[in-house]
Amino acid sequence: MKKLLLPLIAIAFTFSFANAQEKWSLEKCINYAKEHNIDLQLRKLDAEVQANNTKQSKYNLLPNLNGSTGFSFNYGRSLSPENTYVSQNSKNGSLGLSSQVTLFEGFQKYNSIKQNELDLKASLQDVEKAKEDLALNITSSYLNILFNKELLQVAQEKLKVTKLQIKRTEALVEAGTLPKGTLMEQNAQAAREELEVVNSSNNLDLALLDLVQLLDLENPAEFDISIPELPVLNATRSMINPESVFINALEFRPEMKAARYRLESSEKGLVIAKGQRAPSLSMSGYWGSSYNNRQPETGLDESGKPFIIRKEMKLNDQLKLFESKSFGFNLSIPIFNGGQVNRNIANAKINIDRYKLNMENSKNALRKEIQQAHANAKAAMNKYFSSETAVSSTEEAFRYTEEKFNLGLVNSVDYNQEKNNLFQAKSNLLQAKYEYIFRTKILDFYNGIEIKL
Repeated sequence: MKKLLLPLIAIAFTFSFANAQEKWSLEKCINYAKEHNIDLQLRKLDAEVQANNTKQSKYNLLPNLNGSTGFSFNYGRSLSPENTYVSQNSKNGSLGLSSQVTLFEGFQKYNSIKQNELDLKASLQDVEKAKEDLALNITSSYLNILFNKELLQVAQEKLKVTKLQIKRTEALVEAGTLPKGTLMEQNAQAAREELEVVNSSNNLDLALLDLVQLLDLENPAEFDISIPELPVLNATRSMINPESVFINALEFRPEMKAARYRLESSEKGLVIAKGQRAPSLSMSGYWGSSYNNRQPETGLDESGKPFIIRKEMKLNDQLKLFESKSFGFNLSIPIFNGGQVNRNIANAKINIDRYKLNMENSKNALRKEIQQAHANAKAAMNKYFSSETAVSSTEEAFRYTEEKFNLGLVNSVDYNQEKNNLFQAKSNLLQAKYEYIFRTKILDFYNGIEIKL
C-alpha cells in the first residue's frame, strides 16, 4: 500500500506545482486585468448608471399611475345623516386612482432620451479608453520583465566567461606565465560580477512584482510570464507617417468618440432648454370613492319621506354611491418665470462652446501624442541598430584582447575593461531592443492595431 501511495503523492505534488508555476502570456495578463482591475470596474459602473438614466428617460414618456387610500377615526360631535349635530364616533375610509400623461412640452422628454443615449455612448467610450490604457501599462510592464530576464542572462554569461578565464589564469599562474596578482584580480572581478547577477535577479523580481500588483494578484511568488516569440526587428521597416496615423485615429480612438458624443449631447441640451419656451399639454384622470361606518342606508316610504333601512350601508353600496370620476386636460403656457428659461438657454450655449474647446483640446493632445510616439519609435529604431553595430564591433575587440591576454600580452585590467565594454554594449542592445518594440507597439496602437507579441 505504501509503495502505491508514495507515487500518487509525488504525482499530485508535481501536478499542483505545475499549476502553481503556470506561465502568463501577455494576452492572458491583459484579459485578466480587463476582468479584475478595480479602476476599470468603477468605469463600468459609471456606464451602468448612465444606462439606467437612459432607460428612465424613456420610461418618462409613459403615463404615471398612483393609488391612494386613507382611514380615519372621528370622535365627538359631528353632523349626522339627519343633518343634526350629535355626539358619536365614526370611521371614515377613502381610496382613489389617478393618472397623468404629458402630451406635449416642446419635445423636451424626447430630446432628453437622445441626450442620455449620447451620454451613455460617451461613457462606454471612456470604458474602452480605460481598457486600452490598461493594456498599454501591462505591455510596458511585461516587456520590462522580458528585458530584465535577458539582462540577468547577460550578467550570468559575463560571470561564466570570467570563471572560465579564472581556470585558464590558474593554469598560467601555476606554469609561471602570469603573476599571482592577475589571478587575484580575476577573483575580485568574479565577486563583482556575482553581485551584478544578484542585482539583476532582484531587478527581475521587482519587475515581476510590478506586473503582479498591476494585475492585483495575491501571490507574487507563484507568478511568472511566458517568453513570446518577439517580432523581427529590421532596418527596412518604414515608419507610418504620423499625420496619416492622426487622421485615422480621429475616427476610431475612444477618447475622440467620447468627445464627439459629449459635444452632440450638449447640442441636445440646448434644444431641451429652448423647449422650455413651448406650452405644455397634459391629460389626467381620477377615480375615487369613500366609506363611513355611520352612513345609513335609506329609502322612501309611501308618502315619499326618507326612512332608514339599516344604520350602516354596505361597503360595496357606499363605494358605488360615492364613486367619483374625473377626466381633463391641462395647458400650461410659460409667460414669465424670472428669466429662468433664457438663463438655461444661455448656459446651454456656453456648454456647447465648452465641449467644442474640449474637442479641439482632445485633437491637439492626440496629435502631440502620435507625433511623440513616432519620434520615440524612430529614435528607438536608430538606437537599436546602432547598438547592434556596437555589439558586433565590441565582440571583435574582446576576442582580440582575450587572445592577447591568454598569451600574456595584455594585463588583466585591460582584459576586464574590454570584457565590461562588451557586456555593457550587450546590455545597451537589450535596452534598445525592448524600447524599440514598445515604441513601435505604441505607434501601432494609435493606428488601431491590437497590442500583441
